[in-house]
Amino acid sequence: MVSSSFCCFLFFCFTATAQNEWPRTLMGPDGSILKIYQLQPDSFREDMLQYRSAFSLLEKGKTDPEFGMFQARAIVETERDERQVTIKSVKILALRLPDNPDTARISRLKKMLETGMPGLDISIPLDELLSSLDMKIGEKTLSQGFNNQPPRIFFATKPSILVVIDGEPRVQWNKELAADLVINTPFTILMLDKTWYLYGGRHWYVASAPAGPFSYTPSIPAKLQKIQASIDAKDSLAGSRSDADRERADTVAEILVSTVPAELLQCKGDPSYSLIDSTELLYVSNSDNDIFVDCGSQQFFILLSGRWFRSASLTDGWEYTPADSLPADFAKIPEGSPKDHVLASIAGTDAAREAVVDAQIPQTTRISRNTTAPEVNYDGDPKFADIRGTHLQYALNTPAAVLRYGSHFYCADNGVWFVSFGPFGPWNLSTVRPEEVDLIPPDCPLYQVKFIYVFDSTPEYVYTGYTPGYLNNYVYGPTVVYGTGFYYTPWWGTFYYPRPWTWGFNMWYNPWYGWCFGYDLGLNWLNADMVWGYHFWLGGWWGPRMYRPPYVRRHLNNDVYRFRRDGRTRPSPFFTDKSGNIFRHDGNGNWQQRNNRQWKSLDNKPGAAPQNLIRQERSLQRGLMRRENFNQQKGGSIGGRNPRPGPAPISRPGNPPTTRPGKRIN
Repeated sequence: MVSSSFCCFLFFCFTATAQNEWPRTLMGPDGSILKIYQLQPDSFREDMLQYRSAFSLLEKGKTDPEFGMFQARAIVETERDERQVTIKSVKILALRLPDNPDTARISRLKKMLETGMPGLDISIPLDELLSSLDMKIGEKTLSQGFNNQPPRIFFATKPSILVVIDGEPRVQWNKELAADLVINTPFTILMLDKTWYLYGGRHWYVASAPAGPFSYTPSIPAKLQKIQASIDAKDSLAGSRSDADRERADTVAEILVSTVPAELLQCKGDPSYSLIDSTELLYVSNSDNDIFVDCGSQQFFILLSGRWFRSASLTDGWEYTPADSLPADFAKIPEGSPKDHVLASIAGTDAAREAVVDAQIPQTTRISRNTTAPEVNYDGDPKFADIRGTHLQYALNTPAAVLRYGSHFYCADNGVWFVSFGPFGPWNLSTVRPEEVDLIPPDCPLYQVKFIYVFDSTPEYVYTGYTPGYLNNYVYGPTVVYGTGFYYTPWWGTFYYPRPWTWGFNMWYNPWYGWCFGYDLGLNWLNADMVWGYHFWLGGWWGPRMYRPPYVRRHLNNDVYRFRRDGRTRPSPFFTDKSGNIFRHDGNGNWQQRNNRQWKSLDNKPGAAPQNLIRQERSLQRGLMRRENFNQQKGGSIGGRNPRPGPAPISRPGNPPTTRPGKRIN
């Protein structure tokens, strides 16, 4: 019998040093030991995780433990960049001890778990949750009405760089450099002595016009040499590159300039094709792009920003193809094959399901009511435009995300909502989201703010969070995509303020780091943060202010789902179904069920064990594999402040950016 003093004087210890090792142990002064086995998630919404778990209770003086199960709801805090979900508080919804269903005893055990589990500092790997959950897509999460028209698509068979300009080139005199600069691009384009120069990959290219055509030049004026030295000295990527990275970035490239949304496909010479095992698909093996040929239809398929396009030719005629309308062989691409990273963009695959689940899990935090208010600047008097289908308006002439609803103004800054009675502030932390924010359509440039949430508040704190939609990662149908596909007109006035882009940077999906710049973009082509003396290029092209996606070495992630056995942590052997029955397995497919204080073998023929438990075990194995691969590849990003889009690449509340509001134009 568990004494009442057990709960009053409960103290805790760990059975393992790592936060995610199981079982976890609660101990009491009477010598009783409660072991909690690996959690089995049932649902995850906002900051609420509902789960169940098997447990064993060994009382002092006894040799055999009792086994039971409990269902619980926990408030959690999600740290997406570390891929961890930490339990903060626990409410036990149900508890079952089949061998001794004494009501008073069960009540004491519930209290014990609610009091003790938060003290165990349980941190669950996010990848294990993704593999275990079957989350339904809510209306607030699912995006509709995107623009899926293909961008302008270039095809090249030699080293090339796509330079995008936001419309026709806009030129401004830069006093610091004493040169005219093209301000509506994240690339370095400037003019000296009536000649236009483009800098990237440690090379200069020249042209007679700001939009080119550009050609390589081996010699430059002395003034440009000084500018280059400054850029190279401040290059934040220099220390993170390998010799191979530098060699590739230093290659003299053909320059392709586009003033409209565009993408670049390129091969190292004429396309070379390789067969994907177990399919009739070929892929272009001498390209970093995702280019396939379906032998059955004789069609080319490409994957850009999570969207599929098909054509009879590599050079033109591309048409959008939904992820659930691909030839059947795409879903048969083997995990562990060179192109298995595209499985996240193929309807019906485990990778796609996990990507959709991941896109619904928020990054959460607690914000003090005393946090520093955002700095909101306007280019002249505030100007607002109506948001179609709502009573909301959004500010046009500011880089900040400002909404007006009636007499209130809301600012979405660094994943947090602020409110004011005027467009300039003063801004206070908001305890609610603006009304009708969920109705913002994707053709609005502030579409991403609808993915910032307020979960709870106290007199001291506001509990808030944002899902990856805030960073341009959207659930669209059965998969995730990058961007809405719409082109948003930037603000032009005294300053230039860009809007989020879908195309132009070869965005590809990595299951741990999210959306990343394509490797063939080049590692030192985006130098605008140095050229203008502040991080302009982090603000607007890819979503919220002070954010940009990371670079990640693609070749490290081709083998995303390869089964690993070295150093593998074995999962808990105990499982429970929703009816409260307790099962265990021996790792060889043999299952037993706890009944009348004994383990009784199940008929180990196919289908004898509950299918949901078999699926849970396989999902757990998959989640462990994802976690181990993430830990091994962690730190493999190139040029990012953090490998995973999360709170770190965005200025944290309380530390407003010290950047200028935009690029000033004449």
